[in-house]
Amino acid sequence: MLDSFLTFINQHTPDLKHQPTLLAVSGGIDSVVMVHLFHNLGLPAGIAHCNFGLRGEESEGDEAFVRELAARCDFPFFVTRPDVKGVAKTASVSIQMAARELRYAWFEKVRGESGYEWIATAHHANDSLETLLLNLTRGTGPAGLTGIAPVNGKLIRPLIFSNRAEVARYAAESNISWREDRTNQTDYYHRNKIRHHVIPVLSELNPSLETTFNASSERLRAANVLLEEYLQKWREQIVRYEADTIRIPIGELRGGKEPGYRLWTILQGLGFEYSQVRGILAALDGIPGKRFFSPTHVLLVDRDHLVLKTRSEATDGEELVIEGSDATFDWQGERLTLSTLPAGTSLHFDRFTIIVEADQLIFPLTLRKWRQGDTFQPFGMAGKHKKVSDLLIDNKIDRFEKEKITVLLNGNGEIIWVVGVRADERFKLSSDSKVAIMISLNP
Repeated sequence: MLDSFLTFINQHTPDLKHQPTLLAVSGGIDSVVMVHLFHNLGLPAGIAHCNFGLRGEESEGDEAFVRELAARCDFPFFVTRPDVKGVAKTASVSIQMAARELRYAWFEKVRGESGYEWIATAHHANDSLETLLLNLTRGTGPAGLTGIAPVNGKLIRPLIFSNRAEVARYAAESNISWREDRTNQTDYYHRNKIRHHVIPVLSELNPSLETTFNASSERLRAANVLLEEYLQKWREQIVRYEADTIRIPIGELRGGKEPGYRLWTILQGLGFEYSQVRGILAALDGIPGKRFFSPTHVLLVDRDHLVLKTRSEATDGEELVIEGSDATFDWQGERLTLSTLPAGTSLHFDRFTIIVEADQLIFPLTLRKWRQGDTFQPFGMAGKHKKVSDLLIDNKIDRFEKEKITVLLNGNGEIIWVVGVRADERFKLSSDSKVAIMISLNP
């Protein structure tokens, strides 16, 4: 086993002899064997132990055992005693999940603060196989079929080449003692059920199960790397990022093979479930406007694009009342400015700035979100009224943008401006205008 351990180091982390490693040690057989391998080879290391206090005196015994092991090997010793039950309750997660998150966060903290290059855990081939089977029962993509990676960032698994039987044989031959966790013998945890009941059956079908799995895992991991490389290049070509908006061209999405999986690779990091992808693809053949929600984002099926935005808490009922000109107002993250322009001023306006006849304004003005039924006289269409909803359709403004459109109302209720889209004909400057007011609304 020592030779195989050295081979792993040379293949994956050749500088381990010069770069110190923080060893995650529970006191069980796997982590204790890992400590002995590091010590026997003279590799620089420290030992980190998490005492969650979940088994009373047994937990205290584990800590004492690991502390003594560190002293015998002359390795620095680090210990933490987090309130895992409190964290699990606050976060509404299982104690097992909370313990995992606390454990790895603390390992990384110690690694960074104490000058260690790596964090090593004692996972072996059986653990990797159990992880794959758990992922299959819960639902997984290609990455979940690769098991536990030998190296993941600063995290290494130097025993992943071996299996449980090889670890036990090395412990017996080296006269190594360890602490036994009684919960490993129960079927309380899902992983234990797979370990005790599923893997023995698979091992009957293939006595070299772990070796076969390791080889398959290596090939699957390589295939997944190539797949991710291809998909990353594809995403960079078609996904458009515009401020707080993500746009996915529907035509280009449908033009490739397996559009569902392609879309999933974009949505999975935004909180969407894979089951929603089927509904989104089905909606592409329907009437534009259907929306799908994740905890953090909303996806709109528009005419030519899938449009993604973060979910907003803003309400449509908010209004800004403007009592007079020559003032600046903040409203929903935007700034409204009204400025009186003396006669003879050079006039300039753009999409978010209009110039209106001062004598036509009746204060107070009101700025609010547009509503169904709103009508006005678009600039350049004297005497003709148009629904704001039709104007937005004509300008191909998608549903997300529609929800953000505001209108500026005169004191008598007439629309002065559909902000950023079109001003009203009735308020334009004439040759007789003496005083103008410039109105701007910008982030």
